[in-house]
Amino acid sequence: MSNKKIRVGVIFGGKSGEHEVSIVSALSIIAALDRKKYDVVPIGITKKGQWIAGSKVASILKNQGIKEFPLLEKIITPDPTKGSLVPITSVKPKARLKETALDVIFPVLHGPLGEDGTMQGLLELSGIPYVGAGVLGSAVGMDKIVMKKLFRDENLPIVKFYDFLRTSWKKDPQKITKDVTKRLAFPMFVKPANLGSSVGISKAKHRKELIAAIKEAAKYDRRIIIEETVPNAREIEISVLGNDNPKTSLPGEVVASNEFYDYDAKYIDGKSEIIIPAKLPSKTIRTIQAIALRAFQATDCAGMARVDFLLDQKKNKLYLNEINTIPGFTSISMYPKLWEASGISYVKLLDKLIQLAIERKLDRNKSLTSYRPKKEWHKK
Repeated sequence: MSNKKIRVGVIFGGKSGEHEVSIVSALSIIAALDRKKYDVVPIGITKKGQWIAGSKVASILKNQGIKEFPLLEKIITPDPTKGSLVPITSVKPKARLKETALDVIFPVLHGPLGEDGTMQGLLELSGIPYVGAGVLGSAVGMDKIVMKKLFRDENLPIVKFYDFLRTSWKKDPQKITKDVTKRLAFPMFVKPANLGSSVGISKAKHRKELIAAIKEAAKYDRRIIIEETVPNAREIEISVLGNDNPKTSLPGEVVASNEFYDYDAKYIDGKSEIIIPAKLPSKTIRTIQAIALRAFQATDCAGMARVDFLLDQKKNKLYLNEINTIPGFTSISMYPKLWEASGISYVKLLDKLIQLAIERKLDRNKSLTSYRPKKEWHKK
């Protein structure tokens, strides 16, 4: 692939509450990829789960238009002998529709059915190298409950939390409320276990708000997590880049325009402040970097991740909040901005991520996929 352009399929959209954020991230990546090195194939997934490919994909997703779908419907097949986008339908049945070979996939899908291991499973079956974590790392990174339990087992610093099923809440909300208030202190954050961009997250300061917050979170997921609030918290984020030997950027700080860094504060009002690099003692920076690497490796991440922390200002105590395996990727998003401050430009960062995807695939190819027993008992 070194002697020709690398054909990159950029997948975005998807059946998730973060559909719109995904489109913005993908458009930024598509615009920045060096056309001297790459042929770019935009691949969109609608809110209904339909796959389409072509130059007009982003505008079609934005408008949710359907007239052009039959001409554009293509999907990545799990057949590794194909390694391409395969046409699904044709308005002219006799017309021969061509497959589009792909060298690497750049998934820019935020949230469930894209960032949670489901898409990564398809890409593993397809045999096409792809940017970012694999099935395990993606699934753990998406599920806040499993993630917290893994971090706890790794003796990483986390806040107290409580988790339960939506069905348990519907069956006995009084019991859940009683258990939560017994184990955790107000104020609390109530979250869907599998979602990002602060969708479905609420801060509860008393019992009435807690009940309302649980109902809101339950709209988005069947599993709910509630966490104690870190008092006087500073929100610190750091970027990780690499496969088996990852590196960390300098940390940055988010000063939210709202009471916490919710969806509006992240994407809409434009009033939140980003401080890069964060004004922290060198010892604290080293601690953040070390914990971020441990979190990255504990979850078997690859390629990229943004690791988020909460810092109690009064006690100067750090809490590992979460790891994001497909962080926001606009040119002003925290992940690329942190690397820019650490000496890697947005364009070079994309180059590195694609290189890491290809390297990871080559490494996986070294593993045997078959076993020949001494006695061929299976042929008897």
